[in-house]
Amino acid sequence: MGHPILKGIDYWEELRESPSQTEICFAIFANVLELDERGEPVNEKHAERRAAVWLHRYCTGELPPGEPDIGPWECRLH
Repeated sequence: MGHPILKGIDYWEELRESPSQTEICFAIFANVLELDERGEPVNEKHAERRAAVWLHRYCTGELPPGEPDIGPWECRLH
């Protein structure tokens, strides 16, 4: 991920211990990602940020300042 929201957080150790959390990160990214009529992503940075927000909350127990909580639809597994 490497998103600035995650600076100083050892999230790789957390994900190594719980692979299902990695699955949720991918689900959030995929659920938030929007594609245009050609199948090209139009909001990949936003999708990446939402996955990073979830990972930040998972690792620290808190949302990053100013970020809304993850909605149920964002982390739904299909």
